Amino acid sequence: EKSQDCMYLQYCKVCQSYKAPRSHHCRKCNRCVMKMDHHCPWINNCCGYQNHASFTLFLLLAPLGCIHASFIFVMTMYTQLYNRISFGWSSVKIDMSAAKRDPRPIIPFGLSAFAASLFALGLALGTTIAVGMLFIIQMKVILTNKTSIESWIEEKAKDRIQYYQTGETFIFPYDMGSKWKNFKQVFTWSGIPEGDGLDWPVREGCHRYTLTIEQLKQKADKRVRSVRYRAVEDYSGVCCPVTKGVKTFFTTPCTEEPRIALSKGDLILATRGLKHWMYGEKILDSAVDGGIRERGWFPRKCVEKCQYDSETDQPVDGEKKNR
Repeated sequence: EKSQDCMYLQYCKVCQSYKAPRSHHCRKCNRCVMKMDHHCPWINNCCGYQNHASFTLFLLLAPLGCIHASFIFVMTMYTQLYNRISFGWSSVKIDMSAAKRDPRPIIPFGLSAFAASLFALGLALGTTIAVGMLFIIQMKVILTNKTSIESWIEEKAKDRIQYYQTGETFIFPYDMGSKWKNFKQVFTWSGIPEGDGLDWPVREGCHRYTLTIEQLKQKADKRVRSVRYRAVEDYSGVCCPVTKGVKTFFTTPCTEEPRIALSKGDLILATRGLKHWMYGEKILDSAVDGGIRERGWFPRKCVEKCQYDSETDQPVDGEKKNR
């Protein structure tokens, strides 16, 4: 509503509009999501402002259901094996063909049923552990009134301040200082989250754009610390390239982030990297800033660092630092 506030907001080039505070663009959903936490492939949707409470309850109820199923599987196998065990003087024998005692099971329990029950028990226990850990992680961020993305932004804010020694103090603006108050920001009796997803209550000493200003600073820092590379080999964009070496094949990044195809001569702004892989943005037009870019991972051996920056015509190493 206030045009002067645009200077505090991030602009989404895909949606062609400004992002509301706590909003982020999802590549999978191809839209900006209010209070985005992450994109969940299991529900084929983003976890955000409207469904954060429902998603967290799902993370709680799924392990409880798996624990219930595990109990049923364990008791089933125990009772059926107990009815098939015969104890001798020198050995213990198990006859899976039929039960030795009555009553007989309603559903025949043979060797295949035992194997299926054992396999299902393993799945149930694995789901209990994996999803239960996700529930604990979600509750930790909810009790501080954050999202997973905002926790990462806060960590990067600390790194930025420490790197440049600016003497700033970043205070996360949405933490109400009370776990109960933070809990009520997500969970309500009606099931409808508080607010409208655009305006959020902030703690004392902060204002509604504290987080977005920090995000703009981090983006500016990212542009400064990025290094320009030129592609010297073609790369098709496959996840595990066979022709780029054994080490590159086996060290492919374990992430959902995309890969970008490269042609010899392409320019890339690299922002981070691993030993054999790098992540960056491919410049599709002549302008470094404001042009359309493709972001993703690519093999390090396919590129070489540009010796001179096109804007300043100075060595890149003289102005930009590698992490």
